[in-house]
Amino acid sequence: MLPRLDSLLAFLPELVLLLGALALFDISLGTGRARAARRAALLTALLTLAAGGVALGREAALFHGAYRVDAFSQWLKLVIGLGYLVVVLAGGRLADIREEVRSEYHLFLTLSVCGWAMLVSCVELITLVVALELASFPLYLMVALRREREGQRSQMEAAVKYLMFGIAANGIMVFGIGYLFGVTGTTSLPAMLQRLPPVAQSPLAVAGLLMTFGGLYYKLAVFPFHFWTPDVYQGAANETATLIASLPKIGAVAVLTRLVALATPQNPAIAVMLALLAGASMCYGNLLALVQSDLKRLLGFSGIAHAGYVLMGFVALDPAGSAAALYAIVAYVFMVLAVFTVVCTLSPDGANVAVEDLAGLHRRAPLLALTLLVGIFGLAGMPPFAGFTAKFALLKAAFARGHLALVIVAVVNTAIALYYYLNVVRTAYFGGDTGLPAVALDGPTRLLCVALVAGVIGLGVVPGPFLEFMAASLVHVRLPP
Repeated sequence: MLPRLDSLLAFLPELVLLLGALALFDISLGTGRARAARRAALLTALLTLAAGGVALGREAALFHGAYRVDAFSQWLKLVIGLGYLVVVLAGGRLADIREEVRSEYHLFLTLSVCGWAMLVSCVELITLVVALELASFPLYLMVALRREREGQRSQMEAAVKYLMFGIAANGIMVFGIGYLFGVTGTTSLPAMLQRLPPVAQSPLAVAGLLMTFGGLYYKLAVFPFHFWTPDVYQGAANETATLIASLPKIGAVAVLTRLVALATPQNPAIAVMLALLAGASMCYGNLLALVQSDLKRLLGFSGIAHAGYVLMGFVALDPAGSAAALYAIVAYVFMVLAVFTVVCTLSPDGANVAVEDLAGLHRRAPLLALTLLVGIFGLAGMPPFAGFTAKFALLKAAFARGHLALVIVAVVNTAIALYYYLNVVRTAYFGGDTGLPAVALDGPTRLLCVALVAGVIGLGVVPGPFLEFMAASLVHVRLPP
């Protein structure tokens, strides 16, 4: 009994999310249950965090090793659970979601989070695709649930773009998986790790890896798989954009970590491809962000640039670079959640927030202004915030493998990004008096802002334990079959 109980506890976060989704499905069958659905989602998020704490340190395997719980996946599930809680709290009462579908919105949200939590434990490519679809399809529906405004139906355009590009990216990924299966005779990542090196230089193996990466590039918003990003951020409800900007990035980087382990530092084609995409993403995202006035659209282009920074860690094709990439994406999630919390709170009716709408924020809501400042300074890579430490770790990993040109491109882009990031802070702190009333914050929002500020600063000031823990967990990525 004890081994069975231990295995059950290892899968506790997924079980909690599945039970929460079932409860929300039951709630969504009735009408006028939006408040009950929000409470159920909030309870599910809290229980998921608790379950993640209980499961931490436990290991188990399911489906003949296709689904594996280990230190690498367990700490990522904790981060995903925390992000789920932040999204539910920041969303409030979903003012911009049509009232008759708010229960379904929470159901789709929970199903998507469940998919991302499962994705990080998948060590078999077919299982991985199934988890990716479970995580993705609810997001496509959530974008379309935004209520219509006078003369505005951008949510429908955004949903169609997100869906069509997503299907195309997934198709490319499945095609690549077929190539990898053809050259290795297996879809198991641990077994593939053993069989791929002898044929890693073959055109089929390189093409298979490149195409398999494609589906993950889409979730991470890497150039040229980025086209959906600014339009979806702008067209989706603030709450939906908060989710899309955060949790999918963690899932994509987790799977990329496993797939990059299939390549070796002696495989120049993969390293060159990653370097080119990293540089292109940084340049495209930062240059287009310079001319944006809508804050969510600006964050969309910023996300494209940050995807390039994260890829810089994978260019090294070694555990140190992967650890830096994981640290960078966790730091990015905390920082972008901080900024989106401000967006959701500042717009009680759910309308998009322009940069000029931040004018006088330090007088109207000092805590919101501080949260915005910490999030923006972190994204800009300024010390002592997490963004600075993340970029330093990424630059160090790339430079150690001789990618000097990419390091120079990253430094130049960091300087370019300072302009639009500091413009946001300047507007919030030095903008003219707009005469707008003070922004009232409830208790949960205050606690959320304080926690996010503490998280961004804490990750930046004391990164050592976190980086060491992640580096140690990467041992599980290269376990033999």
